[in-house]
Amino acid sequence: MRRSACLIFNPVAGQGDPEQDLARIQELLEPEFDLDIRLTSPDVGADVLAKEAVERGAEMIIASGGDGTLSTAAAALIGTGIPCGIISRGTANAFANAMDIPDTIDAACETILNGKTQVVDAAMCNGMPMVLLMGIGFEAEVVEKADRQAKNRFGILAYVLAGLQQLREMNRFTAEIETEEKIVQVEAAAITIANAAPPTSILAQGPAGLDVADGLLDITIVAPTTKASAIAASVHLLQTALNSNPVERDDIGYLRARKIRVTADPAQKVVVDGELFGETPIEIECIPGGLTLLVPAVEEEIPAEKLDGLPGLVIIEKDEPALETAE
Repeated sequence: MRRSACLIFNPVAGQGDPEQDLARIQELLEPEFDLDIRLTSPDVGADVLAKEAVERGAEMIIASGGDGTLSTAAAALIGTGIPCGIISRGTANAFANAMDIPDTIDAACETILNGKTQVVDAAMCNGMPMVLLMGIGFEAEVVEKADRQAKNRFGILAYVLAGLQQLREMNRFTAEIETEEKIVQVEAAAITIANAAPPTSILAQGPAGLDVADGLLDITIVAPTTKASAIAASVHLLQTALNSNPVERDDIGYLRARKIRVTADPAQKVVVDGELFGETPIEIECIPGGLTLLVPAVEEEIPAEKLDGLPGLVIIEKDEPALETAE
C-alpha cells in the first residue's frame, strides 16, 4: 500500500519550469506515495495549506518551493510530530542547506523516499513560528532591497548586490539583548538569532556549526565601526563558517540562550525566515524538538560564547534565571 502525503507546491518559485518540476516530482514520488497535490497562490500560502492538511489527517507534508514556502509550511507543523519533506526550488535554498537536505529535485525526492526522520528545534518569534533565523538591522534591510524582480533577474546574486548597496548605508544602533542569565547592551550593525542557518547566511555564523537540536538559539552580534571593517567582518564570517570555526574578531560576538528579548534604539527592521516581519522590540523562544524533518542527522561541536571586544559593551549578570515575558 502506498503511503499518503500532501505535496504543497509553489508554482512561481525559482527560475525553472514549474510544470516540468511538478511532473518530475510526481514521477519520482507517486510510485511510493498517494500524493494530495495543493498549489500555493497569492491568496493561499503554504502555511494555510499545511494546516488544512493536518486537519485532514495527513501522514506527511512535502513542501516544494523557495525558502518562504518551505519555512512557512514547516512552521505550520511545529508541535504536530508530522514529518516534513523538503524539495527546494528557490533562489537561495537556505532551508535545505541549513538542514543538510539536498537541493536538487532528484536528490531531495530520494531523501523523502529513503531518508530518516530527525527531530529538530523550532522557535516562536513574537508569537509567530520560526524554523531558521531572525535578522535585525543589516540583514532585514538587505532582504527588503532584494525584491522579487531582482531575484528573478539575478538569482542569489540579488542578495549580494543588495548587501553591497546596504554596506554603503551601514547604520549602527544601540541594542539591549536580554537572556535568562544576563543583559547585554551593545552598539551593533546587525544581530542575528538563529535556530539553523547555512554557511552562506554569514551574519548568523559567529559560533559556526549551529546545532539544530540542542534546545538553544545562537545569537551573533556584528558591530563594525567602518565600511571597511564591515566588509572584513563579512569575509571572516564566511571563512570561519566554511571551516566550521568560531569567529576571532573583536567586532563580532556571539552567545547562546533559550529565551531572548531584543530592543533597539532606534527601532530596527526585523526579518524572520527570509521574510520582513516588523520592527523591534522582539521576543524569541526556542521550542526544543518542535519539528520533525526528513533529513540526515548531523552532529556538531558547539563553541562557547564570545562577547569581549564589542564596542560599547555592558553586561549585567542577573540573579534570577527566568526571563519574564512582557505583557
